[in-house]
Amino acid sequence: MTQMTEPSPVTEIQAARATPALPDAQTVTEVQHYTDRLFRFRCTRPQSLRFRSGEFVMIGLMGDNGKPLLRAYSIASPSWDDELEFYSIKVPDGPLTSKLQHIAAGDQIILRPKPVGTLVHDALLPGKRIWFFATGTGFAPFASLLRDPETYEKFDEVVITHTCREVAELTYGAELIESIRTDELLQELIGADHLAKLKYYPTTTREQSPKMGRITTLIETGELFEDLGVPPLDPDTDRAMICGSLGFNIDVKALLEQAGLREGANSEPREFVVEKAFVGDGI
Repeated sequence: MTQMTEPSPVTEIQAARATPALPDAQTVTEVQHYTDRLFRFRCTRPQSLRFRSGEFVMIGLMGDNGKPLLRAYSIASPSWDDELEFYSIKVPDGPLTSKLQHIAAGDQIILRPKPVGTLVHDALLPGKRIWFFATGTGFAPFASLLRDPETYEKFDEVVITHTCREVAELTYGAELIESIRTDELLQELIGADHLAKLKYYPTTTREQSPKMGRITTLIETGELFEDLGVPPLDPDTDRAMICGSLGFNIDVKALLEQAGLREGANSEPREFVVEKAFVGDGI
């Protein structure tokens, strides 16, 4: 005979968390902190939400004035995931992240289910090689695209560069790349043969690491291409997406245009796209 256990009483805090108290409320399911500046979290996904890998949504919390405080966040999880994942910076005096960094599993956030963005496959012309250029939390939309089978179906080579100041800031990206290469579910979804297409190129600009330097410098000197064993950027074969700080986006865009690539959009696909709604250090 199976012994029955008495269910634990629901505390007032649990009851409050279980009852939607925010507009467009979703429940946080997991939180992981990487450094004193970076963390990721997962939350429930609205049943009605449909998005293309690489898009962003508005998320946030209630502000001190009782009104929603929202910012654009790239969805880091792929379009097939049952939950949503976000990767965020922490800003001590940031209106939103000063509060958001303290969320825990069971808490609620506001999520407006209207995805938009330019970092999508539809905005690029067909090509041979796709470059994802990221700094810091700009890795987030690529975390979505790297776990999307369509990325590997469209391109023969998939290159992700991630530049941060310190080694610890590369952890989120490094762990994600490792999971793509070893996770059985992802291997089944993407295909083991497709995973051989993936090249990961992390660099740091302050702390010593196996590869030092700004990606813009490594592009200009040609060191990036030598290290990866691929030819320089060519508009006939290469496609690119850029997501990082405003200065980084401008600098990489200039280098791509210098190589003959043109900026595209959902309405006019071309050789590269830039995320213009990236969340910066003031969130």
